[in-house]
Amino acid sequence: MGTPAFARKLGRPKPRDVISGLVTGLFSIPEGMAYASIGGFNPVTGIYAGIVPGIIGSLFARTVLMVTTLTSAIALTSRSVLKEAGLDPADPANVAALAIVVGAVMLLFGLLRFGSIMNFVSNAVMTGFSTGIALQIVAGVLGDATGYKPQSGNTIGKFIDSLAHMGLWHLPAVAVALGTVAVWAVFHFIKPLESFATLLALVVVTAVVAVASIDVETVGDIAAIANALPPVTVPNFAAMPELIVGGVAVALVALAQAAGISAAVPNPDGSRTNMNGDFLAQGAANVAGGMFGALPAGGSLSRTGVATSAGAQTRWAGIFAGIWLAGLVLIAGSVAEIIPMPVIGGLILVIGAELVVGRLPDIKLVLRVAPLSAVAMLITFAATTQLPLHTAIVIGVITSLVLYCAKAAEAAQLMALTPTADGGWQQAPVPERCSSNDVTVLHYAGVGLFAEVARIDETWPRADDTTNAVVVLSLRSLPDVPSSVTIKALRRWAGQLAANHGRLMIAGVNPGTADVLRRGGLDDLLGDDGVVPASDRVFGALDVAVERARAWVTAQGGEAGDSQERDSN
Repeated sequence: MGTPAFARKLGRPKPRDVISGLVTGLFSIPEGMAYASIGGFNPVTGIYAGIVPGIIGSLFARTVLMVTTLTSAIALTSRSVLKEAGLDPADPANVAALAIVVGAVMLLFGLLRFGSIMNFVSNAVMTGFSTGIALQIVAGVLGDATGYKPQSGNTIGKFIDSLAHMGLWHLPAVAVALGTVAVWAVFHFIKPLESFATLLALVVVTAVVAVASIDVETVGDIAAIANALPPVTVPNFAAMPELIVGGVAVALVALAQAAGISAAVPNPDGSRTNMNGDFLAQGAANVAGGMFGALPAGGSLSRTGVATSAGAQTRWAGIFAGIWLAGLVLIAGSVAEIIPMPVIGGLILVIGAELVVGRLPDIKLVLRVAPLSAVAMLITFAATTQLPLHTAIVIGVITSLVLYCAKAAEAAQLMALTPTADGGWQQAPVPERCSSNDVTVLHYAGVGLFAEVARIDETWPRADDTTNAVVVLSLRSLPDVPSSVTIKALRRWAGQLAANHGRLMIAGVNPGTADVLRRGGLDDLLGDDGVVPASDRVFGALDVAVERARAWVTAQGGEAGDSQERDSN
């Protein structure tokens, strides 16, 4: 019997996958708790997000090394969504409901093959969004790192509030947070230990705080961690309709982050990544994870980076990470209760700073070379730091689409083509007026947005006071003419020529476009030979159309001569 297709896809684990999974699982304890904490959730739910979602996501993801778990952006967006819906984020049933809704949205996006929508979120917008998220991460742990909880409701306000109340900072908490950063820095700059710097800083500083009995808040003061596997959780089904819009926002945040992973971490076996497949994998991970106490999850760049730096070679690294994490929680979960919150705060300060520093090259590049994109980046950054996160991501998507349309309209161009000696064509300025008894060849370069019609109209040559003028319009770069605005414009241009005994011919259209032109009622104006289908040869359809146009002009001239001869007789 042959090996089942799924088993072949899964492959065999490598020894380094086991080690990589252990390192990633260990790292998931402090980072998962920290991310859940900055979102205002029970820190344990951050750990659970790396177990069932991590295993399911790695089983089915098309980006084989991607680790699916909680990220800071997902935690913050989830908190914002539940708050806007008036639901208690501390209630496991509400968290489960949101995770399942997010998973359902991801599954729907994958089934509808919406992976291509991520291509429309510009790098500038993602830069503004991720930079704003990094600041939100830092602002979210100012209370843990300083002992003073800022009262402001937005990111920038938290920084201002915290600095304005430095006198209320808890010095032991500040000392522990700074000590955590210092210990992390020491291990980070020791090359063999770089991948373990976060974990080692957590263990070392936690031990020092416990031995010295330093009075700071601990994880145990927030939530107890049972030595048990994630519990089965019944979701709040009644709340799901209220969470649909917010669930879309959380899904977009998660999927946007995962899209960055598929681009940055190629599959070791050379297979192609597939964004729709990743959507489905993350959707299944969230639906399953929601039933086992997990926060919404998505592709984590930081956890994927840990896995790859520790030697991950196949998707088994992510599967082992979830299994190791489950074992660690089951055997020694309660030990994590002694972790000081200022330690988590210090580690998150490091992570936030790394994210900001990592985006600096992109920020500088956008500011230097793309003014319009820079505006989009700043708008998204401002929205991310001043508004609820799910609102900010919607603004970011809209800004990306507006930016795309503006760039497309800017690139749209109508040009004239003139024949060369070798039988080809060369560009020329569009004439202000068509030539009588002659053929004017125009070519449109654009992406086919109906908004580009106005740009064509601005440069379209005038046909008044002409006779027997023919315009051949090449639409090779315009794959379809679906817009009623475009149809009306074509009728207008054809009508202007026909009113002066001329005609419009269109070259290079595909069968679908030809059908649209016919259903748009252009047959009467263009004539039976007025539409020339595209051919395999570059500008082959244009050559045919021009030949027909010249023959028509010649025939019209002959008819005019015969008419003049009859008049003289």
